This record gives sequence, structure tokens and C-alpha cells, in this order.
Amino acid sequence: MLTKEALSDAKIHNKVSVVRDGQEAIDFVNKGIEGEDDLLPDLILLDINLPKVDGKEVLHYIKSHSRLKKIPVVMLTTSSSELDVVDAYNNYANCFITKPVDLNKFFDVVRMIEDFWITIVKLPSKD
Repeated sequence: MLTKEALSDAKIHNKVSVVRDGQEAIDFVNKGIEGEDDLLPDLILLDINLPKVDGKEVLHYIKSHSRLKKIPVVMLTTSSSELDVVDAYNNYANCFITKPVDLNKFFDVVRMIEDFWITIVKLPSKD
């Protein structure tokens, strides 16, 4: 919820969808696999520490499907473990960011993610 609040505070004009656990994340992206392109996200912010199915498994799932693998995945998590960083990049995460503990710094990071991934980067089409 804090990330959603930070996105709102950053004046993100894109549609933001939030899921509560890893299984919901997989179910959500499956709608895109089934051909509903308007349901495919342009960017995924993914935490490693998700209930039911962890973020590592969700990342692997996303990056192993042809309709999903082009979607940038930002691992935004409390972990700073080198093992988690290496594992994320081995599974084709587009970047790994450790969430700052300080609330203002966290909001700054979310604004930077928005600036880079939504404003600056040219993303591939969804087909």
C-alpha cells in the first residue's frame, strides 16, 4: 500500500494495479497471456517477499513466457542479500532496488522509477 501511495504522490498518470500475493500476480499476468493486451502491464514492481508464491517464482514465471518476458520487472524489495540480487538478475530482472527504510527516501526512489521507466525508457510493443 505504501508503494501505491508513493506512486499516487508521484502523480503517476498510468493505471496502477495492485495484487496482494504472488499467486494473484501470476493470475493477473495470465489474463495478458490469454490475449487481453490491455491487461498486460507496462512495468511490474515486484517484491521478493510475497505470500503464497514468492517474488522469485513470479519473476521466473513472467520471464519464461513469450508474451510476458518483454515487460520490465523492477525488483523493489527490503532485501539487500547478494544472493537475492544475483538470483534476480539470473532470472532476467531488469533491475534490483533495495527499498530505503526512510519514508522520504522511499518516495524519492518511487519517483525515480517512474521518471526512468515511464518517462525516459522506450518500451517494446505488447505484441
